[in-house]
Amino acid sequence: MCGRVRFHALLQARRVGHDAGMARSFRRILRASIIGTALSLSGIALVRADAPSSRATAAFDAYVHKVEARLDQQHQSPSSFLAPEDRQRLRSGEVLIEKLVPADRRNLPGAMLHHWRGTAFAPGATAADFERMMRNFTSYPQIYAPQVIRSAVSAHDDDRYAVIMRVRQKHVLTVVMDTAYDVQFGRLDPLHGWSASRSTAIHEIADAGTPKEHALNEADGHGFLWRLNTYWSYEERDGGLYLQVESVSLTRSIPTGLGWAVGPFVESVPRESLEFTLRKTREALKPGPATPSGGSR
Repeated sequence: MCGRVRFHALLQARRVGHDAGMARSFRRILRASIIGTALSLSGIALVRADAPSSRATAAFDAYVHKVEARLDQQHQSPSSFLAPEDRQRLRSGEVLIEKLVPADRRNLPGAMLHHWRGTAFAPGATAADFERMMRNFTSYPQIYAPQVIRSAVSAHDDDRYAVIMRVRQKHVLTVVMDTAYDVQFGRLDPLHGWSASRSTAIHEIADAGTPKEHALNEADGHGFLWRLNTYWSYEERDGGLYLQVESVSLTRSIPTGLGWAVGPFVESVPRESLEFTLRKTREALKPGPATPSGGSR
């Protein structure tokens, strides 16, 4: 009897081991399939995209106008300065990300509109800390590495800056772009402030980092990013700083018939970039270690 029990136990163990091996083999095949699909998608993304149509840019500008009108209204009062979020979740360390563009507004003629909002809490940070950091554009390559390669101010007038940046986006493909922005800062009071960054030029760089590197004009690029506006709102409260950022961007459209496969891939880049920026900002605002008093000299 004991022998039969041991035999059945051994047989069951071998079956479990066989099933586990099959599961591992299936996972390896699945991963290979996903990688193959990603590489296939990269080939699709490398197809040249025409410059955005006048209808697409007009629709983008109209959408941005409504977003900015809403933000202007929000920023009139401390009670409405930020869009409502679960502050307890934020103080526990969560980063909340949500898509804002309505489904019927996402697809424009030959283009796609993306609109995301992210919110986080930076314990111990102040509004003055944030504004000082955000105005220090030359520090961006350290704060936002590896996405920001270099950053400089080309003109400055009080609360307004003209900024140029070289940025890198990597998501299966690696894309390098030279970008220019008009950036403006404002504040309601010492505890509430905002900034608005609007792209004025975006050029994809071919052969970046090599002697052959050159900028592609809008008609010759691949349409990875045509327009990008970024809006920060921040509030000092509860022993730290609530940070809220919205990004509105315009990119190429998805080839007909491939939305089911390519759509999630394309949409992930604006979302992940927003979350990356928000997390890096919060990390940079962490208070440094306190200086001990009465230490040795």
